[in-house]
Amino acid sequence: MSLNRREVLRLGAMGAAGLVLSSSAVSSSLSPTGLILNQNGDPIIPPAPAPAQPQALTAPAGIDPQLFARAKAALDSHHVWARDSIGIADFSKPSNEPRFFVVNLQDGSVESYLVCHGRGSDPDHSGYVERFSNDFGSYATSSGTYVTTDYYDGKYGLSLRVRGLDWSNNNAEARAIVIHNAWYAEPDMIPLHGKLGRSEGCFAMSRKSQYEVMRKLAGGRMIYADKIA
Repeated sequence: MSLNRREVLRLGAMGAAGLVLSSSAVSSSLSPTGLILNQNGDPIIPPAPAPAQPQALTAPAGIDPQLFARAKAALDSHHVWARDSIGIADFSKPSNEPRFFVVNLQDGSVESYLVCHGRGSDPDHSGYVERFSNDFGSYATSSGTYVTTDYYDGKYGLSLRVRGLDWSNNNAEARAIVIHNAWYAEPDMIPLHGKLGRSEGCFAMSRKSQYEVMRKLAGGRMIYADKIA
């Protein structure tokens, strides 16, 4: 039987495809588990992907990068379990500027608030923290890592206790260092005096700010307080 030219070309293409399939079957095959095997019957393991490069530590807008890095390091070294939000108090700034930051670590957003420092940290009432102290009777602000603990109803109404985790602030609970509101922490002090009043070492805030901060940082969340020289 004679074949025309078109049939010859078609049969030739089919034969070539068969040779390719046959060659592939010799070099590799599928195991019953679906793994690709080489000609020796060993699984072909794909190369491991290159390790992901660590992302650079980036401070949220408005926060000193060095202070933020210290706060992140403290969060890790103290193994604080609540890691969605943290508070950072930047006592490099004067009291007439928002310097208490609540950072949402999930989306990077930041909210800032006015906060007082202790009168023992600013004996001349300059508006700046001149020194930190952990001593009883110092009435000073302490630097370091804190975690929030429980609410209580005190002199300034509903307040939130904090516990110091570092040698520089481990007397915080015994010194009754807390988050509370105070009349001298209200924003209208700034037009009158150019600064807020001073606490006895507590994180004193306006009533509005205090409730917002407590709502976001209660439940064992971290606060880091320090200044960059």
